[in-house]
Order: sequence, then C-alpha cells, then structure tokens
Amino acid sequence: MRVKDRHFIVTGASGGMGQAVISKLMDEGASVTAVDRVRGRDAGDRAFQFVQADLTKEEDVQRVVDAAAAYSDRIDGVVNAAGMAQAAAPLEEVTTEFWDAIMNVNAKAAFLMCRAVVPYMKDQQGGAIVNIASIAVERARPGLSAYIASKGAVTAFSKALASELAPDGIRVNVIHPGPSDTGMLGEFVRSGGNMDDTKREVFQQSVPLGELIDPDDIAHAVVYLVSDEARMATGAVFSIDGGRGL
Repeated sequence: MRVKDRHFIVTGASGGMGQAVISKLMDEGASVTAVDRVRGRDAGDRAFQFVQADLTKEEDVQRVVDAAAAYSDRIDGVVNAAGMAQAAAPLEEVTTEFWDAIMNVNAKAAFLMCRAVVPYMKDQQGGAIVNIASIAVERARPGLSAYIASKGAVTAFSKALASELAPDGIRVNVIHPGPSDTGMLGEFVRSGGNMDDTKREVFQQSVPLGELIDPDDIAHAVVYLVSDEARMATGAVFSIDGGRGL
C-alpha cells in the first residue's frame, strides 16, 4: 500500500488512462478526487469523489481543488491526465481555433491545476505532481504539429516547475506515453476517429517492443512517481513507450 491514506486529484478521469490511474491509486490505499467534463465509471465503495469541471476555466479548477481539500485533510498529489488529440493534418489545415483549443486543454489546464494546488502543498511541506505529455515530443510524427507543441509545453513547464518547487518539497515529473490502447488513439487518424485493424497495426508496429502501451503501464509509473519510492525523482521525463522514442 504505497500511497495509503493519501489523497490525489486525477484529471481526465473518464478516459482509459485516467481510469487506470485512479484504480491503481485506490488499490494502493489512496483516496481520489476524479475530474472530467463527463462522468467516468463508478469507483464503487472505495474512497472516491467525482467533480465535473472544465479545466480550462480558472473558477472550475479552483472549485476542484477546494472540493479535494474539503474531502480530505490534505492534497498529496495531482495527476494531470486530461488531454486532447489531433487528427493528423498538415500545418496549412490547422486553424487558429483548433490551436487555441488544444493548447488550452493540454497545457493551460495543467498550468491552472498546478497553480491552484501548489499553495496547499506548500502548507503541507510537500507533494507530488505528475503531468502526462507524449513520446511525440521526443520523436515527432508528421501532421501533429499542434498536439506536439502542446505536449512539449507540458514537458518544459514540468521541468521549470520542478526546479522552482524543489525547496518546498514538491516533486514534479512528466510521463511520455507511447501509442496507448485508449479511445484517444483513434483520434490521431484522419478518418475522424475510426480505428480499424489496419490502422491499429500501423501504430503497433511503430513500437519496438511490439505492443501498444496499456493504460495500466502508465498507472504503474504514476503510482511509483507519487510514492516515497521516487522521493528523489523530480524534473524527470519517464518514457513509457515500448522503445518508440529510440
């Protein structure tokens, strides 16, 4: 029970990755405030609350953090797993509206959540933040310029925050998942999200270890990073990608 009696905020709670993270944290003894625009699966009898929110809005983010603080005596960590994908498209087809939207969901939301929760962690003299970016930051694919830019911002922001918050005992790390077996995978294809076996095989063959990343692979890494086992890890990028970034 590596995170027993600790409380975490997890965004992107209705997605496959967010659900896996929530489940693993609770398996390890934590309670969770789960956040998304839509309700995910129920957590049963375990220590769990769901808050519906638009994480691109400051007032919604503050409401989430206040709810987490009211639910538990402390906020031990945040996992920013909420994200937006990009259907592959050349730069000329990327609209200003889409650019702003993906930057808001992928980068601004993580910034707002971190900014809102850090005062609580400073009062507690410690905490752990894990931001989910993408292996595409290390090995770019054509047609994903906006997505990669947004995830690159998350990675750079995480490193800057790790340096800033280290004196307060707050650790900040980032995970770069490879192609993951979640609903978001289909959104990267031009067909508007239709993922057939041929397209799935293309993604799978891009992973040297020969398999798509399972959400549980990411969840295991998250639990490690927010636990005391990773007490000296901050500002690090953990690539859970099956070798995709090589």
